[in-house]
Amino acid sequence: MQVLIAYHSDYGNTKKMAEAIAAGMRVGHSNITIDLHSTADTDIEHLQAADVIVFGTPVHMGSMAWQMKQLIDRAAKLWMEGALEGKVGGVFATGGGFGGAGGGVEQTMVALYSNFLEHGMVVVGFPKSLPGYADGGLQWGPYGRSGNHAGMPDTVSDAALVAARSYGAHLAEIAKSMIA
Repeated sequence: MQVLIAYHSDYGNTKKMAEAIAAGMRVGHSNITIDLHSTADTDIEHLQAADVIVFGTPVHMGSMAWQMKQLIDRAAKLWMEGALEGKVGGVFATGGGFGGAGGGVEQTMVALYSNFLEHGMVVVGFPKSLPGYADGGLQWGPYGRSGNHAGMPDTVSDAALVAARSYGAHLAEIAKSMIA
């Protein structure tokens, strides 16, 4: 199974989440190849080669980072070809969430999934029964709060990384059953 995890990371937090998802995907799956790429280093060929595509972004003012949107826009020609139909997709995000709110994380994740669905992909959410959901999950996927109480950048919690690993394991298991 070929997996692409494409992410943009401002302060390293989204990258940490991407690495945790990759670690979770490797658990119990010896026949898996995972490519982690920043959005700047991801091209259309990476998307076409993958069986599973995972997008991660920080939340910027209630939306995805422009670098992620740029990758999505570059891949728009694949829609015309139906090149991503049937692939499995998952998403994750980080964000400051100033004031204790998600700062638009749900809107961001829904927008990422909307793109996947437009391409005819099958998307995988994050069930509340999985480890880490209560501390770092939403039904859409794992979320790592990356801001402190003053609204300044901070690091994602260990609990968010547990959620990311759990989601990665779940995503790999679902994808394996669908691809087999």
